[in-house]
Amino acid sequence: MTEKKSIYTKDVILVMAASFFFMFSTMFVNPLINGYAKNLGASRVFAGIIVGIMSIAAMFLRSVAGNLTDKFSKYRLSFIGGILILIGVVGYVLTPSSGWLLLFRLINGTGYVLCTVCMTTWLAFLVPREHVGEAMGFYGLMNALAMALAPALSINIYQKIGYRESLIAAAIAALLMVISIQFVGNHAEPIVKKNQPEKHFKIIQMNVLPVAILTTLFAIPYFITQADIVTYVEQKHLSVAVGSYFLIYAVVLLIIRIGLKRYFDTVRFGVWFWISLISTAAYICLLAIMQNNGEMALAAAGMAMGYGIIYSVLQSTALLLAPVEEQGLASSTFYLGLDIAMSFGPMISGVIDSILPVKWFYVVDLVLLPVMLLVYFVWRKRLNGAIDHH
Repeated sequence: MTEKKSIYTKDVILVMAASFFFMFSTMFVNPLINGYAKNLGASRVFAGIIVGIMSIAAMFLRSVAGNLTDKFSKYRLSFIGGILILIGVVGYVLTPSSGWLLLFRLINGTGYVLCTVCMTTWLAFLVPREHVGEAMGFYGLMNALAMALAPALSINIYQKIGYRESLIAAAIAALLMVISIQFVGNHAEPIVKKNQPEKHFKIIQMNVLPVAILTTLFAIPYFITQADIVTYVEQKHLSVAVGSYFLIYAVVLLIIRIGLKRYFDTVRFGVWFWISLISTAAYICLLAIMQNNGEMALAAAGMAMGYGIIYSVLQSTALLLAPVEEQGLASSTFYLGLDIAMSFGPMISGVIDSILPVKWFYVVDLVLLPVMLLVYFVWRKRLNGAIDHH
């Protein structure tokens, strides 16, 4: 047995750090933007549009980013993405009115889409194919840490120093991302095969379709929780420390990802699918009946087992199912599934909240489980075979 070479080269660590910074920047802004827009004089409706425009723009730009990623160096596109995020966030800090905020949100969103697709593909490019699962696990962990830390920090900082001043932190994070990729040696130039016919523009990588559908289904309850858990707790008059929900989620996820990192490249998709399906059912039920902090912590841990694990598994499966020269498209197809959940999850939950009593708010999400099973059984062979594609 040859000595296993560490996949954590200088380049890999720098790309992971860069992905943490751009994710941190975006997630830091998200909880503040609605209040900031109203603070600048936007109506409730217009503030909602400013918040949502980023996800909607992302849905349209994903496939464009995926196609570009397969044609240009990952460094160049990540650099452009980072600069766009930086311009967007600096724009938020300096904007005179809410109308300008909409424009900067679009610029920020465009940069965010480029970075998410590029960074994943770049990372997959820097590690051997048989370690894509482990790399995606840690990439996902960087994202999860940014998603847990940034909102908690931004809410605390803004309460002390105000909107504009606290948004400077997001601008600094974007700047650090741009700086850190300057030191990556391998710019991941696209793989061009000789005598290859000119590639047509594709919206999705068809092999990855079942992955995208499952990503949407697993992510809907996650994004509903991210958007609505605070108001849900208020409506039910529960005395739980809801601010620590996503921190518990991140800590449990950290333990799981480190504990299981060796298995992400060797265990078949089906095993992860069943663990995640059962955990998803468990955390949805726990949130539905939650009365105290213990149940809330269990729900957060269940979400880490349910959504946290399947997220990285789906991401690496997407990359393994697609040919090497379409890794960018595979990545953008996976993210499209995520965008759909991120855009429509909170909208659906708003409708549920207005027509049903609050006690049904989470119970309704259980409808997603049979759909997940259906998708899994239809494409079981392909999903379980992904690991053999090295």
